[in-house]
Amino acid sequence: MFNETKKSIEWGEETLTLESGKVARQADGSVIATLGETSVMANVTFARKQKPGQDFFPLTVHYNEKYYAAGKIPGGFFKREARPTEKETLTSRLIDRPIRPLFVPGFKNEVLVICTVLSHDLVNDPDMVAMIAASAALTISGAPFMGPIAACRVGFEDGDYILNPTCDDMHKLRDNPDQRLDLVVAGTKDAVMMVESEAYELTEEEMLGAVNFAHENIQPVIDLIIELAEDCAKEPFDFQPPDYGDLFKAVKKAGEKDMRKAFKITDKQERTAAVSAARDVVKAALSEEQLGDENLGSALKKLESSILRGDVVKTGKRIDGRALDTVRPIEAQAGILPRTHGSALFTRGETQGLVVTTLGTGDDEQMIDALTGTYKSNFMLHYNFPPYSVGEVGRFGFTGRREIGHGKLAWRALQAVLPAATDFPYTIRVVSEITESNGSSSMASVCGGSLSMMDAAVPLKAAVAGVAMGLILEDDGEYAILTDILGDEDHLGDMDFKVAGTEAGITSLQMDIKVAGITPDIMEKALAQAKAGRLHILDEMGKALSAGREEFSAHAPRIETMTIPTDKIREVIGSGGKVIREIVEVSGAKVNIDDEGVIKIASPNNESIKKAYDMIHAIVAEPEEGMVYDGKVVKIVDFGAFVNFFGKRDGLVHVSQIENRRLNHPSDVLKEGQMVKVKLLGFDDRGKVRLSMKVVDQETGEEIKND
Repeated sequence: MFNETKKSIEWGEETLTLESGKVARQADGSVIATLGETSVMANVTFARKQKPGQDFFPLTVHYNEKYYAAGKIPGGFFKREARPTEKETLTSRLIDRPIRPLFVPGFKNEVLVICTVLSHDLVNDPDMVAMIAASAALTISGAPFMGPIAACRVGFEDGDYILNPTCDDMHKLRDNPDQRLDLVVAGTKDAVMMVESEAYELTEEEMLGAVNFAHENIQPVIDLIIELAEDCAKEPFDFQPPDYGDLFKAVKKAGEKDMRKAFKITDKQERTAAVSAARDVVKAALSEEQLGDENLGSALKKLESSILRGDVVKTGKRIDGRALDTVRPIEAQAGILPRTHGSALFTRGETQGLVVTTLGTGDDEQMIDALTGTYKSNFMLHYNFPPYSVGEVGRFGFTGRREIGHGKLAWRALQAVLPAATDFPYTIRVVSEITESNGSSSMASVCGGSLSMMDAAVPLKAAVAGVAMGLILEDDGEYAILTDILGDEDHLGDMDFKVAGTEAGITSLQMDIKVAGITPDIMEKALAQAKAGRLHILDEMGKALSAGREEFSAHAPRIETMTIPTDKIREVIGSGGKVIREIVEVSGAKVNIDDEGVIKIASPNNESIKKAYDMIHAIVAEPEEGMVYDGKVVKIVDFGAFVNFFGKRDGLVHVSQIENRRLNHPSDVLKEGQMVKVKLLGFDDRGKVRLSMKVVDQETGEEIKND
């Protein structure tokens, strides 16, 4: 009944298996990839006809995690997987980026790739398995895909590269000083297509070594996909790239002069208007038949690309007149908003980010429900890209895949320099509002985020800066590497290569390629040029704020941490939370206690913190023999008086210990509610407290010495 094909190899410490022909047989390509006991199904379908007027490649990738894969039931009212999680969105982008450039140029038919996590062993991350499954499904589908690609994850510990470290290793990345890298690399047989990383100040040489290590280790997987395709691939879809050579000649003849003038304008808005006007000149010169050609948009883009790219490679000069390795003018300011906990305005050329830091308590930590389990995050970075930042109108308020991806890139760059939670018990939220954009707003978020946290007195290990690099690679092999690329250079270039880090090393690296990959030589030169740019930006940032503030904003919470014995936790919380609620109400401070007995007391008011601290201390501390305490008479009996002297702790002052004279009855000198000073004499055989008033001066609290 089934025409099943299955191929396997030993890869790293696990078995990788690809199988097709058993499920989803109506899809154009369907593959289940399994690594260890983690299985992902990838299904590919593509349209046989292009939509009329289609001027872009409509590739859509969806990565879905099913909770049943890990034996879990989703939370929430409906108990089903709903909106994509951040992990699903980021993985969808991760799969999209290396496969998109490998479709035959000119192919604009709709393509849908759906990856579904079927089983998760909590050891092998399904994102890498999904990328392999998607590549295999595309390769056997018959679509005009010039793959396959493969991908792997690389760790770096004790100077050694690790192939496909476990989920547990990656979750502990920040807490393990020896584990310094989480790198994902995707590539073809000959070149690297995509890089994504989170690093802890790796040198350029260490990072390049990791990329080369990854590319070497994906080769067996590429061979496995080819072996699978040889047995079960469908007939290639008959697609011929459109030939619009004559149309391009007409476009070039009509518009090259005006387009060259337009690209010499340095101001973005003026240049955009001039390019639009040049396009209008071209259209006015074309015939009705040429205007109706569906390849007109491609011909216009090719003209723009050839002018920009050719000039850069030949002259070494860019649109705005800069040299290839020059960063645009930078202006950085810190502490620009009066009520926020930390703020910065970072401007680089026509790209600007207003970045704000807010400090919170443990109650503000983000709860993340993942297949591997529920965990908390005390560092968040949110990136917003409103339409006005590029002078446009458009939908506002919806967080798209791009915003999530850019925010995560900046998060990766900054988290490496954060203090340990035990040293800085705050929840940190950084928000980057992009107010202008013309190239690399994510790197502006990194620079502004670093300054903003320093302004908020977050004790960062070092300042972090980021820079976006570009590449123009001509057919003859000539190329130019560009530092701090503009939007047009990104749009018409061949590479978007973002590097962030400190003076000591790289904390994040992201690379996307629009051609069939780049060589190690190009990447090495790009990393070296990026380092020079990063160090320059760090110098400029240092002019605004060279070190973190020593004092918090007056509006930021202060947090005092104390640790109590775990057997005292119940006493602090009280029945139904009664005691801890009383502490919060009386002191005005926030109080958070965990299962280990660590208590965080937070308030902008130091008096509130002290009051809560004292109340908790009175509950959990034990009275010390020989100490003098202030007490309150709570009950008088024939043989003495009970005094509340230590939190809710009462003790007996025997009638013989009230005064240095014989009393008929304690009520002769005491009454309920009276404040007295007592000394703790000790404990009797039953653990009862023995107190004395007569050995303490009731006025001064000084102990009376008997000669």
